[in-house]
Amino acid sequence: MFTGLMANTWIAASVVAVVAGMTGYFAVLRGQAFAAHAIPNGAFAGAAGASLLGVNVIAGLAVVAVASALGIGAMGSKARHDVATALTLVLMLGLGALFASLSAQYAQEAYSLLFGQVAGVSSGEVAPIAGLGLAAAVAIGVAFRPLMLTSALPEVAEARGVSTRRADLYFLLVMAVATSMTVPVVGALLMFSLMIGPAAAARCVTARPGFALALSVAIALAITWLSIALFYRTNWPLGFFVGTGAALFYLIGLGARRVGPGGVATIRSV
Repeated sequence: MFTGLMANTWIAASVVAVVAGMTGYFAVLRGQAFAAHAIPNGAFAGAAGASLLGVNVIAGLAVVAVASALGIGAMGSKARHDVATALTLVLMLGLGALFASLSAQYAQEAYSLLFGQVAGVSSGEVAPIAGLGLAAAVAIGVAFRPLMLTSALPEVAEARGVSTRRADLYFLLVMAVATSMTVPVVGALLMFSLMIGPAAAARCVTARPGFALALSVAIALAITWLSIALFYRTNWPLGFFVGTGAALFYLIGLGARRVGPGGVATIRSV
């Protein structure tokens, strides 16, 4: 389970889980769960186009993920944010379907891009994934306080001279970087589960930002490690374990909030 290609799987999937937990926390806090769904699925077009052209898939993912983030940010400033996100998503999915249909390896490529190839991570893919993961983590760490302030108290942030629009665009770009390294491992569809489920569960348990962020990462790691182990033992689809685990942890978080003292009403220590 921990040798050969599976060793690469554990390393890459762990990096993915950490980044998903971090970015997912802010996606939930900022009400951008739809964007967390749209950018990975939109990046499918970049991966499909890169596969068709015979170039690096991660490079294609990065280009289209960043383009999707910029598109959502630009249109979101002039229209409703959910409308801008939806329009970007359908455009990118349409392009992805076109690119994939022109490829001779349509079925295999489409399946791997949507659901990932967690058991087929090569040694050459580990370094780029780790590098992009580190870049996303550093970007969140550098802008932690502005992101927290614009997420929890946008009016106060504007009064202090912190632009919520710039913070939105910054976070969308961070999410695009995270998407570039996660889609090849867990897939566009599973990334949404791994990003939103742990973060939503953590938000149910605590309102303390630092603790909630750490808990989101810990839950994402637990889901990832347990899913890989069960996948290895049963050969059932990894997506089943990831999706079920994310939903289960969220239900546990809801239960803990119901029985806990007061629930999560405010964000403290911003």
